[in-house]
Amino acid sequence: MKNTSRSLLVYAFIYLGFLYIPVLFLPLFSFNNSMYFSFPLSGFTFEWYREMFRNEAMHQSLFNSIRVGGFVALFSTILGIFGAKAITRYRMRGKKPVLAIIMLPLVIPEIIVAVALLIFILQAGGSLSLLSVALGHVLLCVPFSIAVLISRFEGFDQSMEEASADLGENSWWTFWRVTFPVVLPGIVASLLLCFTISFDEFIVAYFLSGTEPTLPVYMWNQLRFPKLLPGVLALGACILLASFIVIAFAEWIRQRNNNMALRQSLASMTSKIR
Repeated sequence: MKNTSRSLLVYAFIYLGFLYIPVLFLPLFSFNNSMYFSFPLSGFTFEWYREMFRNEAMHQSLFNSIRVGGFVALFSTILGIFGAKAITRYRMRGKKPVLAIIMLPLVIPEIIVAVALLIFILQAGGSLSLLSVALGHVLLCVPFSIAVLISRFEGFDQSMEEASADLGENSWWTFWRVTFPVVLPGIVASLLLCFTISFDEFIVAYFLSGTEPTLPVYMWNQLRFPKLLPGVLALGACILLASFIVIAFAEWIRQRNNNMALRQSLASMTSKIR
């Protein structure tokens, strides 16, 4: 038993090292006083960060990714709420086949989705822009949103909605006052997940962005110019730091909600005992 536990621990360390050690080279080389990535390091400098702040094209691509990610996160989560509520609350024929069709983008290679969307948009007379990228990302993110929110709706007692309706509330106010607070952690998780997927997605954005590149497309294009790579590394280090902050904030919210739920349960039990 001890040998098994030790083997699992060693495997976990090896896996985490394989996953995260390459990421640590990103901030390390962003402070290197050389445009070439090699050891030993040439020195310490903030020049690449100053170059990053002077690069207007990089700023624009970052702003494009944030705009697209925000739209995709909001729109995909709204569609995910409707989809998850319909799947968990209503009985309908063909529900499983419909759900399987909705989840298809999870298993279809992104290159196929990107090429199909490109052909469809061009044949329909549309133009390639950030809007086409956003629509493509919504197609990819809605299945993730529905998968996250289904678990929240399934764990929610439907009798609370029925009690609200019996007291005279319409469906909108029932959702807003009763359902929404319960599924809020799932909504926040869906927003964060969809934003992250959209912000990081490359293949669909590469095919559909046109003359307005998102940040992953911009960074890919800079690989041809060695002089610009250190600035890209500096931006990557900043994004990595921001990601850790977002993860820590999300974990804090989760722990806070769990503690509040625990206190409410204890208060309810205490009142019943009294």
